[in-house]
Amino acid sequence: MSYKLGICTTLAALTLSLPVQAEQDIVTSQADFIKLVNGKTLTRPLVKLEVRPDGSITGKGAAWDVTGTWKWQGNYFCRDLYWGGDALGYNCQEVRVEPGRIRFTSDKGQGDSAAFRLN
Repeated sequence: MSYKLGICTTLAALTLSLPVQAEQDIVTSQADFIKLVNGKTLTRPLVKLEVRPDGSITGKGAAWDVTGTWKWQGNYFCRDLYWGGDALGYNCQEVRVEPGRIRFTSDKGQGDSAAFRLN
């Protein structure tokens, strides 16, 4: 059960003006976010996700299916996720990007973070 809780924490954190200069830039528009994730798979150990322009989220977290929806509100990525049938809830997250990576920080940048490779 603690293994699933660890994956749940990672997914819960999921868990972009287009950055060009800073090592980690904050993404603040839906258009820039879509440019970054469209056609990419977001990966980290045991997690593979697709965040699609149509507002859907699909993938796997460990052996369990991940599904959900997302929308952009203000400067934040807001998502509602299900993992292995369990609701992880709605959360708005700060998004940061650096070359080849994207980081989601829950609670509008005040909570836990999860970094993913953009493949």
